[in-house]
Amino acid sequence: MFLEKKNVIIAGAAGRDFHNFLTYYKKNNFYNVVAFTATQIPGISGRKFPASLAGPKYPRGIPIFPEEKLPGLIKRFGVREVALSYSDLSHEYVMHFASMVQANGADFVLLGPVSTQLKSSKMVVSVCAVRTGSGKSQTSRKIAQILHEKGVKVVSIRHPMPYGDLKKQAVQRFASFNDLDEQNCTIEEREEFEPYISRGMTVYAWPKRKLTSSFLTVETMISVL
Repeated sequence: MFLEKKNVIIAGAAGRDFHNFLTYYKKNNFYNVVAFTATQIPGISGRKFPASLAGPKYPRGIPIFPEEKLPGLIKRFGVREVALSYSDLSHEYVMHFASMVQANGADFVLLGPVSTQLKSSKMVVSVCAVRTGSGKSQTSRKIAQILHEKGVKVVSIRHPMPYGDLKKQAVQRFASFNDLDEQNCTIEEREEFEPYISRGMTVYAWPKRKLTSSFLTVETMISVL
C-alpha cells in the first residue's frame, strides 16, 4: 500500500524546531517539511535552513517564514500537520495556537522525548526551566563548577544561537577566547560561553552526532541538535 507523504510545517524559534527536524523529520520518508515558521529571533524569517544541513531530500533548503503567515501557508502548501516546536508559551497560548491550526485544516502536533531525544554513551545532567530568565545558565555553570572541582571532566553542550551563517555553525567548539573571535560570536553568545572558558571548560554548540563527552551539562533539554 502506497502512503502519501504528509506536508509539514514546523513552528519554532530557531532552536527546538531545528532539533525536531534533524532528529525526527530529516530522514523520515513519511513526511515532507515544506517550511519553518519563526518568532522571537530577530531577522530569522526570510532566511532558509540550508540544504547542506537539511539533507538530500531538501536540495534547495527549507524556507523560514514569519509565524503570522502560518494560516496562509497551511493552505498554500497543502499542509497536513503543524508541529509546535518552541517553549516560553502559556498553556492558553498553546491551545489557541492548536485551535488556529485545526481551523485552517491541519493537525496540531507536539513531538515527545521518544521521538527527539539524543543518545549518549556518557552521563548527562539536563537543566531545564519553563521560561527564559529562570536561571538555567547560572545553575548549569554551578553544577559544572562543582563537578570540575571534584576532578570530573565537564563540558557544556547547548543549541546554537542562529544569528550568523547556519552552515558555518553546524558544529562549534569553544575552548578559548580565540575561538570566540574566530567564529565571530555575538555578545549574546559570549555571555553564555565565556564563563565556562574562564573556568577551563569547553562548550559545544549544535553537535550532529551522538554525545560522547565524559560529562555533559545541558543548558536546555530542548536545545541540543
